Amino acid sequence: MSAHSDAPRPAPPGPGRPKDPNKRAAILDAARRMFTLHGFAGASMDQIAAEAGVSKLTVYSHFGDKSALFATIVRMYCEQSLPDALFEPAPSVPLRERLMDISRAFFGMIGSPEAVAGHRVMCTPQANDPQLSDLFWEAGPMRIQQAFAQLLRRRIAVGDLQIDDVERAASQFFVLLKGDLHARMVLGHCDASVTDGIEEHLQASVDMFLRAYGARGRPQPSTPA
Repeated sequence: MSAHSDAPRPAPPGPGRPKDPNKRAAILDAARRMFTLHGFAGASMDQIAAEAGVSKLTVYSHFGDKSALFATIVRMYCEQSLPDALFEPAPSVPLRERLMDISRAFFGMIGSPEAVAGHRVMCTPQANDPQLSDLFWEAGPMRIQQAFAQLLRRRIAVGDLQIDDVERAASQFFVLLKGDLHARMVLGHCDASVTDGIEEHLQASVDMFLRAYGARGRPQPSTPA
C-alpha cells in the first residue's frame, strides 16, 4: 500500500484564502489519535476528517497530503517536548545540568505512547516511501540534532568541550540516551510505565558523553550519589 494511497487529492485553495485555525487544530488532534490507534497505513484521510468534524477537502487544503500531515504532527510534538529554550545559550547553567535537562525531556518524548507508535510507523513497509522517511527525519530527529549541535558549538567556544566532529557527537548523544530500553518499547517488550533505572541510565549516558568530549583539564561534576 503506497504512503499516498488516499490520492487523487483535491487541489488546495489559492494562497489568498485564509484557513480556520480552529479547524487546523481539530485536524491535528484527530490525526494524532488516528495515527496512534491505527498507524500510518491504517489511518485514512476520511477517518481523520470525520474525527475532526470537517470535510476531507478541508484536511487536504490545510496539509496537502497524509505524509505532510504526519510530518506536521511529528514536528509539533518535538517542538513541544524539546522546546527551543532547552538549547538556548545559558552560560550560568553548568554543562552537565543542561545536558541532564535535555536528556530527561528527550527520553520523556521518545517513551510516550504517541512517539512509540510513530516509531513503529517508521518500521512498516510504508516507511520505504522516500518522501515519508525524509519528512519524518527533517521534522523530528534532524531538527533536534541540529539544535543540540549548536549548543555543543557554543560550549566548545567557551572551553567546556573538545569535539572535532560536532554533528557526529550530537548523533552519538541521542543514541546513548535511547539505549536498549527504547528499542524494547518499540518492540512491545515493555512500555512507558517502566521507569526503574531510567534516571540512572540518563546520568550514566551524560557522564560517558562528558568523559569522551569534556575539555581536558576541566573536571566535570560526577554523578550524584
